[in-house]
Amino acid sequence: MRILAGLLLAGALWAQNRAPEIESIKRDEMKADLFFLASDEMRGRLTNTPEYRLAAEWILSRFRRLGLAPAGEAGEYTQEFELVYGRLGEGNRLSVGPRDARRAARLRDEFSPVLPSANGEVRAQAVFVGFGVTAPEWNWDDYRGADVKGKIVIVLEGDPREEDPKSVFEGLVTSEYASAWRKIMIAQEHGAAGVLLAPGDGPGGRKRSFATLAGGDWPSKPPRIERYDLASRVNQVRIPALRIAEPLAAQILGQPLAPLRETANRQGGAALASGREEVDMAAAVTRTTIVERNLLAKIEGSGPQRKDEAVIISAHHDHDGADESQVLNGADDNGSGTVALLDIAEAYAAAARGGKRPERTVIFALWGSEERGLLGSYAWLQHPLWPLDKTVAALNMDMIGRSEEVPENGGRRFFGLKPQTAAANANSVHIMGYSFTPALAAVVKQANREIDLTLRLDYDNTRSNLVRRSDQWPFLKGNVPALFFHTGLHPDYHRMGDRPEKIEYAKMERIARLVYQTSWDLANAAGRPGMAVPRVIPPEP
Repeated sequence: MRILAGLLLAGALWAQNRAPEIESIKRDEMKADLFFLASDEMRGRLTNTPEYRLAAEWILSRFRRLGLAPAGEAGEYTQEFELVYGRLGEGNRLSVGPRDARRAARLRDEFSPVLPSANGEVRAQAVFVGFGVTAPEWNWDDYRGADVKGKIVIVLEGDPREEDPKSVFEGLVTSEYASAWRKIMIAQEHGAAGVLLAPGDGPGGRKRSFATLAGGDWPSKPPRIERYDLASRVNQVRIPALRIAEPLAAQILGQPLAPLRETANRQGGAALASGREEVDMAAAVTRTTIVERNLLAKIEGSGPQRKDEAVIISAHHDHDGADESQVLNGADDNGSGTVALLDIAEAYAAAARGGKRPERTVIFALWGSEERGLLGSYAWLQHPLWPLDKTVAALNMDMIGRSEEVPENGGRRFFGLKPQTAAANANSVHIMGYSFTPALAAVVKQANREIDLTLRLDYDNTRSNLVRRSDQWPFLKGNVPALFFHTGLHPDYHRMGDRPEKIEYAKMERIARLVYQTSWDLANAAGRPGMAVPRVIPPEP
């Protein structure tokens, strides 16, 4: 009933007026911008590099030149937040058994700390608590009846029934409860003294070797691309947490992990086993902090009753950088969304100069460090500079410049996607988030009537997990209606071939116009779209 009401509301949301200055969004202007932003000289715009900072200053100069109002902190165009990255410190250890006969596990081969871990040590009994999830909205509590105060909990990585499309945990899409940080925080809230993360069922768990996982977390040499997290998130963790290999988990528990994993997948919450031997563990991570920024501008609304509500149009402007031999230009990912946002902002500015302002405020957001884990948009959700309950919708563009092309046997980058050709998708754009907010998806369909793109609403529940892989996801988590505009993966995704000369500029122009028309309709509509099922995941402080 709630979904039906939302769809009926969407019909009322449609504004019959064509968005002013929509034809000013032109492929040639976006092409010129993209050939600069994704040039070799910009070196792939990796977080915390000179080129990344140059790209940010270029974007800020455009905001100022367009006469957009600042939407950042203290009357500026930026929102600052802190990121941390880590190195293995001295003193990581894990041993099992009585004090006079302990067996020391091997760092990197059998265990390693996780980046969000607190530095510290603990000696205690271990308790296996399934996936370590407490999710009242799904009637799931792995801690039900368990006393873990002062103990070390062993939790499985990932979600229960991770590869079951009918799983209550978002189906095939990995839920927020799968994150190591969330599992550690839940354990901490239940009074645990430490956490050991054991392999779960998904592709990131037992299907990949422990050495591969540990090597990704803690490479032997400083990596070209750092693994960052939000300092505000990491600083909340007060207990040590280690990732352990499956044989070590079995040794601690005195029984194989596989049967316990099977039970955990169907149990719905219970403490399933206690370890036979005392565990002595310590985590040591040396962290470095850097300052990052989101880039934010706005057109202030004209409606006396609605200007305190906002529509957010967003993209991310970072990519994966360069080394001595290659540049990952990131033209599609996400130079395309960045330049489209700038052209949409220019259309709004031109309309305002002509006396046509939307009734609601429109915010233009270039999120920082998306490639490092959606960190800029998560920072906004932690400290929103516009109230979330006054945010009508968030429209996010990420990779809108090509046509989806999935090769046969494409490997892990295309996991969960069926083979298809670019020619078959020449007119297509994916709209993700539709199942979370059908009313908002209906507004897009209405806005598309003249533009006539093929809208594909089909990727909200796939093993590719695409709906969680860009900056609309934190908004959906925060109960803000949000959609992801995306033309699909292709063989140049995160490769050297993602260059500006390969962008389909005529198609990108139409998608940018679609986003502009959708945002204009939302900014002037009488009603607001809602969420089909409000999410109750605890907000991040």
